[in-house]
Parts: sequence; structure tokens; C-alpha cells
Amino acid sequence: METTILQQLNKAVDPLVVHHGYSNYMRDYEVIINVGFATHNGVAPTYLRYLFRYCVEARCETFLPAETWRASLDDRLLNHETADPDLGGYVWGVKFHELYGAELRPESEAARRWTKAVGINFHEVHIETNAHDLTLLFSDLQVSEVPVGYAPFIAD
Repeated sequence: METTILQQLNKAVDPLVVHHGYSNYMRDYEVIINVGFATHNGVAPTYLRYLFRYCVEARCETFLPAETWRASLDDRLLNHETADPDLGGYVWGVKFHELYGAELRPESEAARRWTKAVGINFHEVHIETNAHDLTLLFSDLQVSEVPVGYAPFIAD
């Protein structure tokens, strides 16, 4: 399982995280990755949904230093098209984060504790982007393709 998880997360070329958060039923955590940033050689972009099933813990921390936050508080940085480059802050409105990589933590005490308590195997993964550090405790990973522009919080 551990090798498969890392292979799944690290195999995409130039992946971009376009969304992450708990699913609308609030048990599983999803990370939506654009694995084809733009159309290349006639191949359209692809969105993959990484569904971390039975996610008992999700921690999201900023990867940006305080100085960058201080320079990035202006709401004009929320829209990429109208962001003023002279503001000098982080442009939040790009609507994606670059995925730097994922690391499975096989010696996780928290994963061992949940495995013992629930009776199924749990894993801890750390996902790093250019703006967020994400740590998830989960039991299973499912990867599927979703339509480009997938909106996970629209009710069925």
C-alpha cells in the first residue's frame, strides 16, 4: 500500500493542486490535481481526484513565511486577472498550487494509534505545495479521473 500511494501521488508531471478539502459527506478527504496544466500536443488537461478514505485527521499549514503573508493581505491579490504586480505579494487568485511532492511517514505514531483503535490500517502522508503543507491520516486511497472543473461541493 505505501509504495502504491507514493507512486500515485508522485507520478504526475508538473501537477497542480486545484482543490483540497473534506468531501461533502465529511468522512473522506479529496485532493484534486490537474496533471496536464494546459493543452499540450493536442492532449487536453486531466483532473485526478485523490480520495483519502476514512480520513481521521487533516492538518493544513501555510508554507509561506510571515513576510509573504504580510505582503499578501490585499484583496486585490485574490483575482489573478486583476492583481497588481506592483503589490509584491502572493497572488492567491491563480486558483492552484504547485505540487512539490508527497512523503509517506511509515513510522507515524498517530497512524499506529488509529490502526489499533479502529482495527484497520491507517497511514500518514505529508503533501507539500508552494503554499500549503498538508498532513493526512487515512486508511485507503482511491484515484479516479474527474471532469476538468470538477466542483466537489455542489450537492447531488
